[in-house]
Amino acid sequence: MEDQWMSVFRTRAGGLQDKWTLRMDDSIQPQRPDLGFFEYMKGSFAEFRCSGCGHRWASKRVMVVFHYSRDAASVKARRCKQECRRCNGARNEMPTFSHENIDVMVEKLIEKIKIRCYGENTGKSNRASRFFGNIKGPHENAHCEACQLGICQQGT
Repeated sequence: MEDQWMSVFRTRAGGLQDKWTLRMDDSIQPQRPDLGFFEYMKGSFAEFRCSGCGHRWASKRVMVVFHYSRDAASVKARRCKQECRRCNGARNEMPTFSHENIDVMVEKLIEKIKIRCYGENTGKSNRASRFFGNIKGPHENAHCEACQLGICQQGT
């Protein structure tokens, strides 16, 4: 899955003035980027699969936190996880995003980089994430890492 993120990022970032890199980093803290970094957060549809019991579920607004710096020409990304509600002592599971939704998020990230780091006026992209499948039931704040971090857009 990380290869898909890297591939989309390389393609989209190819037009930037500098050679940018992307790496996944679960240690970055939302709303607290390192000195010299900017932050962008985006939610998108994703699916989850419990590594314990195999239960599958979908969520329509899984948060991804991006910290980016022109000086470092780098982006760090954290995909917020969710716990299985069926398992006791469940671990946080990594979301699986469709290629199309990864592309939408990276496209919007590159827009932010162009505006903040290069002063470009890109105009706004109207592409939205796509929902696949059926979303049933309420949002479960207790199982949502983004809720625990205070950045969830679904939580009530």
